[in-house]
Amino acid sequence: MNTASSPFTVFERLESNIRSYCRSFPASFAKAKGSTLTDTQGRDYLDFFAGAGALNLGHNPPALRDAIIQHLMNDGLSHALDMYTPAKEAFLKTLDEVILRPRGLNYRVQFTGPTGTNAVEAALKLARKITGRTTVVAFTGGYHGHSLGSLAATANREHRQAAHIPLSGATFVPFPNGAYSHIDGLAYLRSLLVDTHSGLDLPAAVILETVQGEGGIWVAPTQWLKDVRALCDEFGIVMIVDEIQTGCGRTGPFLSFERAGIVPDMVTISKSISGFGLPMSIVLIKPDLDIWQPAEHTGTFRGNQLAFVSAEIGLRQFEDLNLAAQTTQRGEQLVAQLSAQMAEIDPRIEVRGLGLMIGLDFHELDNTGQLAKQISRLCFDRQLIIERVGRMDTVVKLMPPLTITDAELREGVELIVQVVREVVADWAGKGH
Repeated sequence: MNTASSPFTVFERLESNIRSYCRSFPASFAKAKGSTLTDTQGRDYLDFFAGAGALNLGHNPPALRDAIIQHLMNDGLSHALDMYTPAKEAFLKTLDEVILRPRGLNYRVQFTGPTGTNAVEAALKLARKITGRTTVVAFTGGYHGHSLGSLAATANREHRQAAHIPLSGATFVPFPNGAYSHIDGLAYLRSLLVDTHSGLDLPAAVILETVQGEGGIWVAPTQWLKDVRALCDEFGIVMIVDEIQTGCGRTGPFLSFERAGIVPDMVTISKSISGFGLPMSIVLIKPDLDIWQPAEHTGTFRGNQLAFVSAEIGLRQFEDLNLAAQTTQRGEQLVAQLSAQMAEIDPRIEVRGLGLMIGLDFHELDNTGQLAKQISRLCFDRQLIIERVGRMDTVVKLMPPLTITDAELREGVELIVQVVREVVADWAGKGH
């Protein structure tokens, strides 16, 4: 690549080839507010990406921003390992009062390293310690992170191959989605657990997403989630629900498993838990399973004080703004609206999702991902940020901030529909 005239020469020259999102969204973003990103040229972009789900409350929510600034102006701690601090105390009390107790949930809170995969690693490690077993059951299409333990439970072949070592300790069974809708994966799993000659060791844990995000926005049926809970109870298996992308209200309820009326043994939460996009991850653990010894699982950055400050206010805002009901209602309306509009454009386009986590699946039109790539790129050219997920990236994912205004949401959806109409028409005109 000739970078002599590129506005991004310094990045192309000095930053690793590993960079990803900047290739899809080639702009240098200077500031952001609410649902809008502004680049260094002064162009505004509507954000239907929300930091891959880390910005459910939008960019720079004022109350959270001001609290962080005030904390710093008062010389409040920014780093404290796992020491006691007023910021951690306020967060824990608020999480208990606003989220856990109203839902009848009794959990201990483990603070892990700052990213989602740290939380998953901790949960898997604890499940193995509790049970004395090693195997983990995960699901086709699942995504749980890129560190080796989490990656072993991640299904994406491209991600797995990047490890360049064997990934062990996980067995995959079918998730109830399009590719496997004809297979009763749980019945198959139960038969393996019952059969002493199946070759499957009794697992320590089952880990799942209630809505597979990177896997392509596949929604687990409510009864299926209940059946997983029952199966884990029957065989003494730890049930881990990965709420890293689905949690903090993304699908409507603060915790996406609420719709099934179940209580997982452990819950991993990250991304939007800080409310401000600051690094923070936690594991919720049933008290009788909290058998850690002091410092048995640790990390230098498990005490992000600024994240505690913003998270405490963000949790209250989620309730005060009634975001659960609002997001649920918006999601239902959007799925119905987009299903009707996509059917007019091409009935092979499938719309799926819950809350403000919605996918437009173009796999039946083009299983190479090129069609979805054109749609995402044209949206970017028209100043809308939207990403792709799923097998071969054939799914365009709508994931705006939960606090997006009705006018902004309508503007973004109308632009997406127009772009899809144009690109699909052009695609068909070229004989695809």
